[in-house]
Amino acid sequence: MENDIEFKSAEEIKEYQEHLLHQALVYLNGHSRYYQRMFCKYDINIDKISNIEDLVKIPFTEKKDLQLFNEDFLCCPKDKIIDYITTSGTLGDPVTFGCTEKDLQRLAYNEMKSFECAGLHPGNILQLMTTLDKRFMAGLAYFLGIRKLGAGIIRVGNGIPELQWDTIKRIKPDTIMCVPSFILRLIQYAEEHDIDYKNSSVKRIIGIGEGLREQDLSLNLLGKRIKEKWDVHLFATYSSTEMGATFSECEYGKGGHVHPELIIVEIIGDDDLPVADGEIGEIVVTTLGVEGMPLLRFRTGDMAAKLVDRCDCGRNSYRLTPLVGRKNNMIKLKGTTLYPPAINDVLDNTPYVENYIIMVRYSDAGTDDVIVKIGLKANDNHEESDIIKDLKDRFRSRLRVTPKIEVLPVENIHKMNFPAKSRKPIKFVDQRKK
Repeated sequence: MENDIEFKSAEEIKEYQEHLLHQALVYLNGHSRYYQRMFCKYDINIDKISNIEDLVKIPFTEKKDLQLFNEDFLCCPKDKIIDYITTSGTLGDPVTFGCTEKDLQRLAYNEMKSFECAGLHPGNILQLMTTLDKRFMAGLAYFLGIRKLGAGIIRVGNGIPELQWDTIKRIKPDTIMCVPSFILRLIQYAEEHDIDYKNSSVKRIIGIGEGLREQDLSLNLLGKRIKEKWDVHLFATYSSTEMGATFSECEYGKGGHVHPELIIVEIIGDDDLPVADGEIGEIVVTTLGVEGMPLLRFRTGDMAAKLVDRCDCGRNSYRLTPLVGRKNNMIKLKGTTLYPPAINDVLDNTPYVENYIIMVRYSDAGTDDVIVKIGLKANDNHEESDIIKDLKDRFRSRLRVTPKIEVLPVENIHKMNFPAKSRKPIKFVDQRKK
C-alpha cells in the first residue's frame, strides 16, 4: 500500500500523471497515424504539453473518429495484436480494438486493483455473471484481474437464475458480479423456489453496467430495493472498452476510484473547457500505458463529476460520482431535463414491471416525446388503466413529469431488448434525428 500511487498526496499523483502523459504523447507522436496527422494539422508541439492543464490545447477524439479511421489508431504491427474486441455499439456502429500482450497485462492490473478496492483478496471466490465471448472486453478483463489477484473465479456467464443458484449452492462464492437489475431476478427466483438466499455464501455484489447510487452517493431506488431484500455489501463500478480501465467503489461507497497510473480524466462543460471539481460535465479520458490503441482526450459521452477530497479509505486519487447519463441521451420532457437512468430507476423499482423499453422521439411541435413500453409480470391481475395510473404517479413523484406509457406483451418487449447481434439488453432507443 505504501508504494501505491493512489495513497500518495494529490500533488505527487498529479506530477506522476504528467510524467506518464509525456510518455504517452511521445509514443503517439511516433506510432499513431491518426495523432500524427492531428498534431501536424493543429501545429501541436508535444514538448509544450507539460502539465494536465495544457491538454486543453489538444482537440478531442470522438467516437466518429474511431469509426472513420479505426486502423489509423493502431500503434503497433498487427502481428502484435493477440486479442480483438469491439465496443457494444450503444451510440452507433461498434469500434474494433486490438490488444497486445502488454495491454492484456494492463487490463489484468487494472481489474486486480479494482477488485482490491472492493475488498477482494486471495481466498475470495467471485461468481462472474457476464460473458467472456461475443468480442466483449469486460468479461475477459474481470477474469484476468481475479487471476492476477490470486482469488477464485467461477465463469457462469449471464442470465439463467437456476444455474446461478445451483453454482452458489455448489461452490459457495462470497462475491457475485453482474448487472444490478439481474439481482432482482435472482431474488425473485430464490423466493419462488424456497432458496434461503439471505443466508447464502454471498456477502458482496459488484454491479456493472448500471448505477446503484444517486449523485449524493446514497443508494438509488434500485440499490435500495436490492439492499432491503438482501443485506449484502453493494459496490458500483464504471468502465468502458475505450478507456480500458475501471472506476470501482471502495467499502465506503463514495465514488469510483481512478487508478492514476492508467488514465487521466477531465470533466468538460458545454463550452468544452474543464469545469470546477464537483461540477457535472462530460468525462474525457486519456489512456496511459496502452500499446495497441491508446486514446488522447477521448469524449466518452458520459456525464459525471470529479471528487477530489481524501476518501475515508485513505486514497488521495480523485473519484467519479455515479453517472448522470449520456450527454447525447439528454431528454427535455415538459421543461424538465432528464437522463434515461432516472427513468430506469423508477421502472426497476416497480414490482409489476417484468421488462421495458424507453423510446424518445420528436413530437409534431419539435419537443421531446417519451414513450415507455412495459411488459407485466404473469401473476399481475390489475387492470391496465390502474397500472398506467399507478406508474404515472410513480414518475410524477420521482421525476415531476410523466412519459407516455404503453403496455405490451412481455415477448414483444423482450424482442426489442435483445435485437440481433446485441451483447447488452437495449433499454433505451433514441429516435430523434441527431
